[in-house]
Amino acid sequence: MRRLIFFSIVTAVVFFGQRTAAQQSLTDSLFARYLEALRAQAGIPGMSALVLQGGTIAWERHFGFQDVENAIPPRWDTPYAIGGMSQIFGSTLLLKKCVDEGLRHPADPVTDWIPAFPEPGATLLHLLAHVHPNGAYRYDAARFSLLTAVVEACASMPYERLLAEEVFSRLGLTHSVPGTELAAPAARDLLTFGPNNLGRYAAILARIATPYRVDTRGRPARSELPQFRVDASAGVVTTVFDLARFDATLDHADEVLLRRATQVGAWTRPAPHLPMGLGWFVQGYNGNAVVWQFGLVPNAYSSLIVKVPNRRLTFILLANSDGLSSPFALENGDVTASLFARLFLRLYVP
Repeated sequence: MRRLIFFSIVTAVVFFGQRTAAQQSLTDSLFARYLEALRAQAGIPGMSALVLQGGTIAWERHFGFQDVENAIPPRWDTPYAIGGMSQIFGSTLLLKKCVDEGLRHPADPVTDWIPAFPEPGATLLHLLAHVHPNGAYRYDAARFSLLTAVVEACASMPYERLLAEEVFSRLGLTHSVPGTELAAPAARDLLTFGPNNLGRYAAILARIATPYRVDTRGRPARSELPQFRVDASAGVVTTVFDLARFDATLDHADEVLLRRATQVGAWTRPAPHLPMGLGWFVQGYNGNAVVWQFGLVPNAYSSLIVKVPNRRLTFILLANSDGLSSPFALENGDVTASLFARLFLRLYVP
């Protein structure tokens, strides 16, 4: 069935070159139709998607249900846990607070912060790119999470507070939360965030898309909301709209978050054989550089962001099951293994 769907997609896009407005409208319509077909095929209960062009939302759709039992569809402000896609925030904060502010360099050794780190010669760059000092790539979210302590040292502030202040509040990401555990905050959270923010976070988490486990026959069953705090590698809860704001800021000429050279460096592989830059996967497609990242919370949530920087084009996709990521082994570094990403690239980057 997947092959039949994808053959139809290829047939549909083969005639597109430079598009007229009518052709673009047809592309958008095809995109929505085939995304819905892929969602149904994967058994994903609910899904939110948008495409940005030049920092502006050019296309947005929501599919299925954020709450199957009560037939509640997702909306632009439906929150999802994004799992490992949180690394795009972690790498941005590290590069901002440690590199752009002149305190550190990506080539600095990890042992400056973690003296017992068991990899002699490992640098910040090695952790950001999921590469070991011997040059071997291996995706390891737990290893990436060690960068949390580095960011905190550079900022002299807890990571979760830094994320909330420097990204969420500063950019107006008003539907984002640094971790699901803030639904029932501890005493220390009151000191970190204050009562107003904690009340707002609890209200956001109360309407998070219900997580689902999907069996081999595509039948969803409600699962427990995972409890976690945010770190450099995982834990962010957010919406497609807030991610669009963050993405538009990354691309903004005023260098609101990172200096342009630093951002370009994050989207550049440190060695040709590696699949990652600094917190982002990087690969080529039809002569274009594609930078991307994914998230997976098993039996609960999945996420995907795909950027084509030279076209100022971004695709963001969030779901309340793990079906966007778990079938495709995206940790291996090839975004075209994802039928969802391949559909986007075929239609919008011919």
